[in-house]
Amino acid sequence: MKTVALHGVLALSLLLQGPVALAEDEGDLSYRHFVDSPRRIKCLYGYVAEKTGDHVSAVRIFEDCIARWNDVYSMIWLAQMLESGAGVAHDEARAARLMERGAMSDEVGGYATLARYHWGMALAQGRGVDADPVRARHWLQRAADEGDVMAADALLRWGEAD
Repeated sequence: MKTVALHGVLALSLLLQGPVALAEDEGDLSYRHFVDSPRRIKCLYGYVAEKTGDHVSAVRIFEDCIARWNDVYSMIWLAQMLESGAGVAHDEARAARLMERGAMSDEVGGYATLARYHWGMALAQGRGVDADPVRARHWLQRAADEGDVMAADALLRWGEAD
């Protein structure tokens, strides 16, 4: 969870730069500096590009991070963009495939756990994939076992609905 907290601090500091990051001479801290970077930190800058409305740069960053490092964080953010249609064509099927790919990660905790939650919810709700309650429970339970509170809450609500 340290990675998640660090992401929040980095993202907040970058967002607070606002006009400074978008000035003529953007410098090394601008997300635009990282669009074509070979450094993995660029994946965090994709979030800033998305939140400041530069969807094209965000997609380029996220897609490159997924291709280079199988980066689960980037899979989640790109999937969120595809689900909402924010700056990209709405594509729930591709979003679901990205969440599934993230859920299959060997990582335990952090963004892989979050991907497991989102993949479980996609299966539960039939978002971009055929609804599959058995598989949905499996992924939600796995995410809950890894400490995801939203997954545990979803399982409790689901149990109440049975």
